[in-house]
Amino acid sequence: MSHTVLVCDDAIFMRTMISDILSEAGYEVVGEAETGAQAVELYRQLKPDLVTMDIVMPDVGGIDAVREIVKIDPDARVLMCSAMGQQALVVEAIQAGAKDFVVKPFQPSRVLEAVQRVLG
Repeated sequence: MSHTVLVCDDAIFMRTMISDILSEAGYEVVGEAETGAQAVELYRQLKPDLVTMDIVMPDVGGIDAVREIVKIDPDARVLMCSAMGQQALVVEAIQAGAKDFVVKPFQPSRVLEAVQRVLG
């Protein structure tokens, strides 16, 4: 059975790119969120195996969304996606409960390596 993934990013082209990379590698993208609040709500509904989360999101930021998701499920597996120059935020995201991160713009192989690490 393929792993299920929730893709969270405020930019539709990033959600599409990540979804395409994961789908082509055999993962099942079960939902997409463009805000942090949507990400938390969809996590609650879908219980995906993995969440990809942008750091900068409207309404609830990605890091706060990670905190909320980890409250719902302490075993949640979240992969942060951040733009260059957000290293301090990446550290904060890991402390909030994210398992790994990839830096945008990213290579598909880098995304898949990180996903495999997070899923074990």
